Amino acid sequence: MTAAASLGEIRARRGRLSHVAGQAAEEIVAEHYAADGHEIMERRWRGLYGEIDIIAEDDEDIVFIEVKKAATHDAAALRLSRRQQERIMQSACDYVSRRPRGLMTPFRIDVALVDGRGEVRVLHNAVFEA
Repeated sequence: MTAAASLGEIRARRGRLSHVAGQAAEEIVAEHYAADGHEIMERRWRGLYGEIDIIAEDDEDIVFIEVKKAATHDAAALRLSRRQQERIMQSACDYVSRRPRGLMTPFRIDVALVDGRGEVRVLHNAVFEA
């Protein structure tokens, strides 16, 4: 086996582990929201502008949830780029535009941070600059 092949295998393994860890974090967050009385409507919804990890509904609002996982909550928060923020806002608008009330549908965007111990910290009504 060559060094390049083993490096490729290492990268592939890391990618698979990262994917599985991301799915586990999304499951933890979905359970967190469900326990708080939210109905989980969609998981990994894909629209014109990209994917939204979780879409939930509470009494009044549609809640779009971006899940970020890292060793610490602070490190997870740093993984949310400006470009991702713009994509999430565009995707949220795409989603609500398909609802009966269209863009008049009340919604918010939360960012759920999951640390290495699986603890969730939610930033409700995360503010995104246009």
